[in-house]
This record gives sequence, structure tokens and C-alpha cells, in this order.
Amino acid sequence: MPQLIVHPLPPILREKHFEEVSAFRPESILREARRQKRLTDTAVPAVCVLDPDGDMVRQLKAIGRARKDEGWACYHTELCRVYEADIELGIVPCAVGASFAVLIAEQLFASGCRLLISVSSSGQLAEIRPPPYFVLIEKALRDEGTSYHYLPASEFSAADPMLLEAVAGAFEQMPVPVERGATWTTDAPFRETAASISAMRNMGLLAVEMEAAALYAFAQARQKPVLCFAHVTNRMGRIEGDFEKGEADGLMKSLFVVVASAKRCWSLLAP
Repeated sequence: MPQLIVHPLPPILREKHFEEVSAFRPESILREARRQKRLTDTAVPAVCVLDPDGDMVRQLKAIGRARKDEGWACYHTELCRVYEADIELGIVPCAVGASFAVLIAEQLFASGCRLLISVSSSGQLAEIRPPPYFVLIEKALRDEGTSYHYLPASEFSAADPMLLEAVAGAFEQMPVPVERGATWTTDAPFRETAASISAMRNMGLLAVEMEAAALYAFAQARQKPVLCFAHVTNRMGRIEGDFEKGEADGLMKSLFVVVASAKRCWSLLAP
């Protein structure tokens, strides 16, 4: 029988070869999806949005403002187009979690996206004010798996400083506060124990979400512009009446954050 080899590192930290080009590329899966679905190669809007809860898309559909993009070749999601403040947005709903968010991000940038913004419903860690409010995520604790396929191990992955500088002051007229700070990205929301929550608070983390660490690692590795926001809507279900985003599930406030960010970042984007 072959001898069992005991590795000093877990599989998530082994055989990643960050300098090598991926064998399986987003362009390949999109090509085959277009062939199978008989779709033309149509570019997505330059500014795209990940809407993990799907509330933005549901509300936009309900008022007749969202149009499904029939050319979006992704096997797993739909993309809806909407105009807001003269900017066309491509919004993908329900891409929840680090691996799913990055799977979609790869395909969006391969399809013509030039700026990706994620607005993820998040749990409150630091009790800085009553929910709902937003946090512009400057860095995210890498307590998930996807980021380790893009960057070597480290505690945090961070937003591009140029993007953070570009949006400085952009939300001062916002009808709901936008804080700035660090979050905790987890793969297992139902394993947020009292001890782990206390530890994350002691680190100064403001909220817990499921995508930012991976999206920022992808952004750095692929040199793509990505901004992540935590929409702090809940205290992890520990009180009655939790998970409220406000009027129309916070649609207009979320769109304000997205549009304000896009306008500030536009001049930095490659043609």
C-alpha cells in the first residue's frame, strides 16, 4: 500500500502556483455557453453590481425598471440592466458567498465589465449605530477559502487605495450613513459563535459578510477594479424585527451608493 503522506499545511495553502495562468478560463465557459444557448457575444455594462440578497433586482423588476439581459451567457445567474442617473448598470442578483461572487466576477470582467461594486447585506459587529447603514469595506479578514486561490496567505485582503481615495467624500449627502472600515468575511454564517463574534469585535471589525475578502483578492490578483460595501441590516437575528433594509428594501439608498461610487471612479478605469 502507498505510504500516507502527512503534509504540514492544509490543502487550502498547498499547490496554488499563483504565478501560473489558469488552465480553465472564464472566456472558455462563456464561449461554450454562447454556443449551447445560441447567443451572440454581447458586452455587459461597464459598471456591474453584485446584489447577493437579490433585493435590488426584485424591487427594480416590481416597478418595471429592470430589463433582463438575454445575451448574458452565464450558466448560473441572470443579469438585469437598469439606468440610474444616466449610468447603465448590470446587476447580478443572488451570487451569495465568496466562491460564487468571484465566479461571477471573473465572467463579468471577461464580458466587458470595467468596474464591479458589491453591496452585501451584513451583520453588525461594532455597535456604532442602529442598522441599517453602509460600510465601505477598506479591508476584509480572510476567513473564507476562495481568496487563498488568488493570493498567498495573509490576514486581510484590501481594496485598491486609488479607488478608496476616489470615493472619499462621495457619500456626505447620503440619506443614510456610510462608514469606512474593516469587515470579517466568513464562509459559514451559521457558525458565528459568541466567542468568535467577540474576537472579531476586539479586532476592530465593523461587520460580518460573505464576499469581500475573496473579491478583493481576485481584484488584486487580476488587476481589476472592485469596491465592496457592507449593507449592515441585522444583528445576526438576535433581536425581533431584524434584517430590515428600510423603504423598498433599501433600493434607492443602495443605488445612491453604487452611482456615487461609479461617478467618482470612472476616470480611473481603463478604456
